Amino acid sequence: MIDSHLHGDSRSVEDYEKMSIGGIREAISCSYYPYKITKSSVLITHFKRILYFEKERAEREGIKLNIALGIHPVNVFPKYKLVIEEIEKSINKQEIVAIGEIGLETMSPEEVDIFTKQILIADETKTKVIIHTPRQNKLNTLKKTKEILSENIDPKLVVIDHINSTVVDEVIDEGYLIGLTVQPEKMTSVEAVNIIHNYGFNKFMLNSDSSYSKSDVLSVPKTARLLRIKGYKEKDIEKVSKLNAKNFFKSSS
Repeated sequence: MIDSHLHGDSRSVEDYEKMSIGGIREAISCSYYPYKITKSSVLITHFKRILYFEKERAEREGIKLNIALGIHPVNVFPKYKLVIEEIEKSINKQEIVAIGEIGLETMSPEEVDIFTKQILIADETKTKVIIHTPRQNKLNTLKKTKEILSENIDPKLVVIDHINSTVVDEVIDEGYLIGLTVQPEKMTSVEAVNIIHNYGFNKFMLNSDSSYSKSDVLSVPKTARLLRIKGYKEKDIEKVSKLNAKNFFKSSS
């Protein structure tokens, strides 16, 4: 299985071990710094930790950690030029599988500017992007996000994450892949299964978004197990728990 979105640097080595025992063989670890950013050097150091130290930690527990780097909307700050250059270097060196996670939180002009800049880079370089949608004001923020995406990037390069039943109709026919985040305070396995039941298996990727917030590193295998108990076909379960992510990120395992 593949956990298509988490923040590995926020978790313990014991969590990597649990994931491996639970059947997770691969994961996409996204950048996100939990404190206010004022200097480029802080975020660049964060990037380097994920790229090098975290990959090694995960691999020792049997998990291939693929990396996504980007300026999360919570990490927006004025002088971001050096960080953008660092992202571009990582793309050129083929160190990352996506720019992410990026997106909008408050829809401030600064957020829109940095988000659009990263989207343009993704489209120019044909790099995949992982799009954040917020807990608050999700529908309006998603509509603004879609407006920016539609003007600047091929939808085949995009996964829009943290989608739930209140907004899934906004994206189901837009050509994007959709991330379902099974996490305490976001979505239960039952809710994820209901969405998959209603809309099919082809457009969704499961993830735990395990981070500094309350998380369940086993939410992907738990959701796959629930689908199995409810009688869904193994080939379909594999789509949302592995193959859709594997094909999108062109993963090797």
